[in-house]
Amino acid sequence: MFDALAERLEDAWKKVRGQDKITETNIQDALTEVRRALLEADVNLQVVKTFIANVKKAAIGAEVIAGVKPSQQLIKIVYDELVRVMGESNASLAKTETSPTVILMAGLQGTGKTTATAKLALYLRKEKRSCLMVAADVYRPAAINQLITLGQQINVPVFELGSKVNPVNIAHQGVEKAKEMGLDTVIIDTAGRLQIDESMMLELVRIKDSIKPDDTLLVVDAMTGQEAANLTRTFHEQIGITGTILTKMDGDTRGGAALSVRQISGKPIKFIGVGEKVEALQPFHPDRMASRILNMGDVLTLVEKAQEEIDIADVEKMQSKILEAQFDFNDFLKQMRLMKNMGSLGSLLKMIPGMNKLNNIDIEKGETELKRTEAMISSMTFEERINPDLLAKSPSRRSRIARGSGHSETKVGELVKNFTRMRSMMQQMGQGGMPSMSDIGSGMFGGIGSQTPPGFRGHGSTKKKKKRIKKKKGFGQL
Repeated sequence: MFDALAERLEDAWKKVRGQDKITETNIQDALTEVRRALLEADVNLQVVKTFIANVKKAAIGAEVIAGVKPSQQLIKIVYDELVRVMGESNASLAKTETSPTVILMAGLQGTGKTTATAKLALYLRKEKRSCLMVAADVYRPAAINQLITLGQQINVPVFELGSKVNPVNIAHQGVEKAKEMGLDTVIIDTAGRLQIDESMMLELVRIKDSIKPDDTLLVVDAMTGQEAANLTRTFHEQIGITGTILTKMDGDTRGGAALSVRQISGKPIKFIGVGEKVEALQPFHPDRMASRILNMGDVLTLVEKAQEEIDIADVEKMQSKILEAQFDFNDFLKQMRLMKNMGSLGSLLKMIPGMNKLNNIDIEKGETELKRTEAMISSMTFEERINPDLLAKSPSRRSRIARGSGHSETKVGELVKNFTRMRSMMQQMGQGGMPSMSDIGSGMFGGIGSQTPPGFRGHGSTKKKKKRIKKKKGFGQL
């Protein structure tokens, strides 16, 4: 997400590095780079012109702050303008005092509207709101069945009357059903079309007049760039919408949609779809998105993702096990799977400040190592998982795990060795001690798929260290 835009903006900051202050002369080259970056990201031309003009005005008029470099000052100005362009704050969903709150979903075919309906329903369920989805797309083959399947997957009921009933009647009866069931929110999934046409708009208008929705959300494919903004404006002019959901933001999108929709259509982005999984929907926060664009990460979203998956009681129990060196392979596997539930390794790493510069090759290596580790742990017996020392003392056990997981004995040995060192280091810290430099090096840097960096040699010569290892059972026999 925004990788190409972020890289081009990096070039802009270089233009003012080494300068004492921002002037109209030295900022010109930087603004040229910013302009190119935005245009290549498929941001609307008028939005780009206004953006550059506002940044230039703010930069030249900015007070020189002691200790702040001109490049840092320019980044802050661009950040503020990005936030302003994208809407300044999160636009929340409607919630009426009298139930049910009615949400109407609209959009073209192929934008992921039906999936977005289910994603939104799951999001509302996590927010402790009861929900009913209404299948009013009677034209697309299997649309009703798709919504029913998704409803079963997320445990949200679906109201449907088949494909022979008028969509206006389905929507109206769906709202009445939600009232009857005492639910507080109903989401109407309507039909999409391959292009905007008069009959489609008239049908949406009739549905809207019938159910009087509190929110009318347009689902837009972010891959279409600035066309997403033009589409949003057209829909708003013809049927009146309250916001948008940008889908496919995890793909090879250049970012133009996120930066253009609010300015061109006047309507906010309320949510973004960041993956195919039904959990992959996030509220849109302009400030957090601006941070991602500028390689500052998105720690708040990362924390929220973790809070959704983590149980506080589990955290306290895990903390106790770590400090007492009772952390075992079952715990390790549980943490790995919890991280997978939060999203891909790449998406998580890029929310951490400074990690956005990791290339795809490094991320793929990390994901490969995680899969290899999970396969090896899955090949262990229950007894071996809760007592890793068994593996340290038994080459035959490690050999069996290697055969079962399809990986080499060396890889199994590395996993057990690094895990044992990590536990030892945690125990020292839990007892108020500090681990040696060699322990830190092997425990943190000598982990899965990595090597101890120069400088972390431990105490004594390499020759002495090798002799000590040979005397040990288990790993001395590897």
